[in-house]
Order: sequence, then structure tokens, then C-alpha cells
Amino acid sequence: MTNEKHFTDELADEIQRDSNLSDDTKTQVLLNLQKLKKTKVNILVTGATGCGKSSTINALFGSEKAKVGQGVNPETMDIQKFEYNNIILWDSPGLGDGKEADRRHSKNIIDKLYEKDNNDDMLIDLVLVILEGGTRDLGTSFDLINQVIIPNLGKDKKRLLIAINQADQAMKGRYWNHQENRPEPELIKFLDEKVTSTQNRIKEATDVDVEPIYYSAGYKDGDSSQNPYNLSKLLLFMLRHTPEDKRVVFAQDRNKDKIMWEDNDEIEDYNKEIKKTFIESVMSSASAGADIGATIGGAFGKTGEAIGKAAGAVLGGLWGAATSWW
Repeated sequence: MTNEKHFTDELADEIQRDSNLSDDTKTQVLLNLQKLKKTKVNILVTGATGCGKSSTINALFGSEKAKVGQGVNPETMDIQKFEYNNIILWDSPGLGDGKEADRRHSKNIIDKLYEKDNNDDMLIDLVLVILEGGTRDLGTSFDLINQVIIPNLGKDKKRLLIAINQADQAMKGRYWNHQENRPEPELIKFLDEKVTSTQNRIKEATDVDVEPIYYSAGYKDGDSSQNPYNLSKLLLFMLRHTPEDKRVVFAQDRNKDKIMWEDNDEIEDYNKEIKKTFIESVMSSASAGADIGATIGGAFGKTGEAIGKAAGAVLGGLWGAATSWW
């Protein structure tokens, strides 16, 4: 949890200052922004021991709340809860520690997948399964996905995201350009094949289509460190798998260090799409539950424009105009 001003409070200030909106419109939008401020996104993070769950959590959200394992023993023995302003992470035990432990951990994961929130909706918005990119032996991980997670996701399979971490170690460290912090063509080809293989194995076993991505959470070990790669892509895919009206709350809790988000593949401008996604989410949330156009004097057009303008100004300010995000 942080003491920084919540972005919804800044949005509310911007809306209040807009003289083109009626008092009734402002009241409705401000009420919805207050709901958004309290919105929680629950993410279950799971994967085999050593896949880098804690490193990924720390890279995404800039916190040491998730302890990174340094030894051979798994640090996380039970599902642990890490609560930020709006993001709640459920860090599951790593599988692969024996049949009895895996059976117990699998039951805990299944129970969490069926848990309901106070509105009787599914508690878990997103299941992030992290695969270890530096190993070919992913049998335990596929058992987790195919036998534990997918059969218990219900109809909404969109809640599942598969991400392959440690892309830099996929070929035992070969073909990784350390100076530019990105894979060379030989490694990209290998990683693309790994993505396709993962897709095919899950499809054959469950008839569910997934779109895995690869990334590197980076590391810091004494004087040695490596920045993340494709972290913006990972965040964007997490947003795509989260209900639209909730997506913008990631903006409050994401890692504030811009250098963490700079190194990505060049296929898309992920940061630009993240900004667009955040603004669309603000507009969806601010107008939720009320037909502003019909009930408040046909003001939907002006309201949408005002919210979009305010969101652009506030969310842009979160990173600063000079960062690579905007």
C-alpha cells in the first residue's frame, strides 16, 4: 500500500473543473469514480518452483512484498496474499515438490478458483501461469494447466494467461544480446517455436485456445542486474484478460520505475496501447451503471470527451511527459 494520491481523486478534480458538464452529470461520474477507487483486481499467480513468480510480481508492481526464493527450498508453502491499492495477488505454492504436496497445492488452487466475492461473482479475475523458459521439462506445468486450472475455470477461459519467463535463458543464455537486453534472431525463432508448442499441447489436451507470450522478469543480485524484457507486453496481455471496467486500476499499482518498461520486442508499441486501454477503461467505469446520454440531458458526448481528456492528462502525469509510455 502506498500513500500517493489515487489517480481517481485527480480525475475527480479534473471533472469538477469542467464547466461544460452539468452538476447532475458530474455527480454521477464522481460517484462512479469513487466506486472505481475501491475496485479490486484479484490475480492468482502460479507455476512450477523456480519459474520466477516472485521476480515477476516485483518487476510488475515495484515491491519487495513478494519474497524471492534464493535457495533450493520453495519460499511459498501456502497461497499467500499480497495486497496493493487495487491489485490483490494470490501467490500459489510452486508445484513439483512431491505428489502429496502437489495434491494439497492443487486443491488450494481449485478452491481459490471457485471462491466468490461479496457480489457473488468469481473472486479471481485473472490466472497468470508462469512457465520456466530455461527448461524443456514442462510436464508438471502442463499438468497444472490442463488438469487443475482449465477444468475449474468455468466458462470464462479468458481468465487464463500463459507467460513464459526467463526468455534470456531459453537456449542456456546463448543468442541473448546483453548490451541491448533482447534476444537475437536465433533465440526469437526458438522462443516462437516454444510458444507454438505450448499452444498446441494445451489445445490437444483441453481444446482450449491460449495465446502465450514470452518475457524476462530480470533480476538484481548484488552488483549484477538485468532489466526486464517484454514487461510492457506482459502487462498489456494481463489487461486484455481482465474485465474492461477494472483494467485502469493497474495504473495505480504498476512499478513506477520507467526503466523497467523500456525493453520490449518491436512488433507493437505496447506502451501506447496500454495508455489507450487505460483511458477506455476509465470511460467505461465512469459511465457504468447509468445511461448518461438518456438520463442526463443527452450529455453523453460531452461527458465522454471530458472523461477522456481528464484521463489522458492524469494518466499521462502518472509517468511524466518525458517517459517512453506516452
